[in-house]
Amino acid sequence: MTQLEASEITAVARANAHVVHCPESNLKLAAGFCPVDRLLAAEVNVALGTDGAASNNDLDMLGELRTAALLGKGVADAPAAVPAYTTLRMATLNGARALGIDAETDSLEIGKSAGVVALDLRDPNTQPVYNPVSQVVYAAARDQVRQVWVAGQHLIRDGEPMTLDPAAILDEAREWGVRIAVSQ
Repeated sequence: MTQLEASEITAVARANAHVVHCPESNLKLAAGFCPVDRLLAAEVNVALGTDGAASNNDLDMLGELRTAALLGKGVADAPAAVPAYTTLRMATLNGARALGIDAETDSLEIGKSAGVVALDLRDPNTQPVYNPVSQVVYAAARDQVRQVWVAGQHLIRDGEPMTLDPAAILDEAREWGVRIAVSQ
């Protein structure tokens, strides 16, 4: 959705289609700019994604949040476009809505399966904290993720994975790196 005409935005809205915005992938591939502000104004559900490793090397959702918010302002030529709260919603509830699971997850409500990410905003790069959502969107880094719970399962505790072996993952990644280099 980087090459949309006004009539196409209207058609997307009428079709109740969902758009997954992957700004860093679009930038890396020079694919154009998604008119997020215009899509949102047309009441199109815009979710946030990273695309894949071939077009986004770090798959970092916090980086994607920041890029989406800043790029959205630049594309709209308006500093109030795509505010922090909207961008955070794109990464959470709008994504669940695009997948058709928003009645079950991605917002903290009774009866829903919770997904919770806790960040430590005491780092100098996120100080002072006047607005926590703005600090997360514009200043936080992935190394500040301290706790993650999904559907009641504690996946990250004090920044360390609870269900994965980081050393084994790095070993496997190195092995694949060698395989890929040899096959070329």
